[in-house]
Amino acid sequence: MTYCCGILVRDGLVMIADTRTNAGVDNIATFRKLHVFSEPGERIMALASAGNLSISQTLLSLMMEGVANPTTGEIETLMNAPTMFQAAQRIGRAVRQLHETEGAAFKASEVSFDVSFLFGGQLKTGRLRLFMIYPAGNFIECTVDTPYLQIGEHKYGKPVLDRAITYDIDLYDALKIGLISVDSTMRSNLSVGLPLDVLIVRRDACGAELNYRIGPGEPYFQDLRDQWSAALRAAHLAIPRPPYINGG
Repeated sequence: MTYCCGILVRDGLVMIADTRTNAGVDNIATFRKLHVFSEPGERIMALASAGNLSISQTLLSLMMEGVANPTTGEIETLMNAPTMFQAAQRIGRAVRQLHETEGAAFKASEVSFDVSFLFGGQLKTGRLRLFMIYPAGNFIECTVDTPYLQIGEHKYGKPVLDRAITYDIDLYDALKIGLISVDSTMRSNLSVGLPLDVLIVRRDACGAELNYRIGPGEPYFQDLRDQWSAALRAAHLAIPRPPYINGG
């Protein structure tokens, strides 16, 4: 399993992905799950994946090498997509194509065709957008009302985002809350772990303002973890105890 989140606020986009993959307690490895496609000043796109690693790696290769459009015959990649929406459609078509060619073999081996993606970015000619792409190739788009999307082991980190993320929040505050969300997930699920890959894209910049890897022992993230734990303990101590008594 994994945990990835994307946060789209007024000033820009934050994407965070862990790197842990495992096939049992004695087979743990690290793989990058956040991939960036960029032509400075023209476009920047990021693709984060959760689920079956072989499927996500194959799809990544397809998006880099190109897939023939069944109608036009054009070789489609993310780098020649004319809009973010059409780029998301290309990813969806590639997922469906993979399912058609590999789905039977997966089923015969009793392996679930399980993969999902967060896809965000901006072309110079369009607006900054964030999509979540499902295993069937369909997708939804992030909105102002709910300015974040998650894939993977999302339930532990969701309450933090629900309580703290708004569309008008500062871009680096959004990063901070996203990291707290990941830490909350890591505390409760061993299948999510460091290193973390972090991307910040400021609206209309068409480039990465921050593309950074947080490794074990990284000072800021360790301090954030410690301060968040201390703040939670202080908060619950400051709240009065329940006044309920037996029969009351």
